[in-house]
Parts: sequence; C-alpha cells; structure tokens
Amino acid sequence: MFREMRRQKQALEDNECIELLKTETRGVLSMTGDDGYPYGVPINHYYCEEDGRLYFHGGKIGHRVDAVKACDKVCYTVFDKGFLKDGDWALNVKSVIAFGRMSIVEDEEKAIDICRKLCYKFTDDEDYIAGEIEHFAKATLVMVMDIEHMTGKLVNEK
Repeated sequence: MFREMRRQKQALEDNECIELLKTETRGVLSMTGDDGYPYGVPINHYYCEEDGRLYFHGGKIGHRVDAVKACDKVCYTVFDKGFLKDGDWALNVKSVIAFGRMSIVEDEEKAIDICRKLCYKFTDDEDYIAGEIEHFAKATLVMVMDIEHMTGKLVNEK
C-alpha cells in the first residue's frame, strides 16, 4: 500500500525516526483540504512512547479540523536542523515522513495531559504551563495520529 523508499542506503532505522519525532519540536501536517487541494500546516507535536502515536493541539475550528473531519488520512513530515561534516559545505539532514489516520481526543483529562507534555518540549516552567492550561484548555482541541507507515532518511544536500 505504501511505497518503499528508493534510496535505501539513506534510510534511518525506526528507533532513529522515533528519536527525531521525540526531539524535534515541529513539522508539517499535510491533509486533503478544500476542493481536493493539498493543505499543509506547520505545527508542533508530541510523540508518545507509550502508545506510539503523535499528538497535536490547536483551535477547535478551522481548516485543519474541517479537513480531518472530511478525510482522516494525513501525512506528517519532520526534519532536523542538520549538521556539517568537517570541511564540507553541505548540510546532512535527517527527516521522517509518517502516514496515518487522525482523530479527535475526546477524553478531556487525556487532552490536558497531552497539552502539558507538549509544553514540556518547550519549557519546564510549571507556573507558565499551569496558566496556559487554565486559560486555554477549554478552547483547545487535541488530535491524535495513529501511524500506519513511517520512513526516515539522512540526506547530504550536495
């Protein structure tokens, strides 16, 4: 059902893909938008090691929510900042592409827990996190992506 990577020598192992999802803070969520046009939105995420799923948060209404309700198939792409090898000008970049299905987290306590864990990717300031949750939890929608297929690769940009 999903295509194999053409350049297998560049492939990352699953554990490297997961590490990238855990450490990088944002990526691009792509879905089918209005009138069949692709819709990609930069967004931050939380990868949960316990269930192997990706979580996202945002407003309860908008293009992203409408698109997912119309078609739950999505693609999420993450890439790192890259690194240079000594004496080389070209970046070496790791990326992950995950395909799966998106749904809404209905359990309010779980949604708040996910929002808290997502905040920890950016800060450990407990007062800030508590304030954000207190002020915005009711207006926040948490969505979960069940990963059906994932590949990663390391590319030298030469």
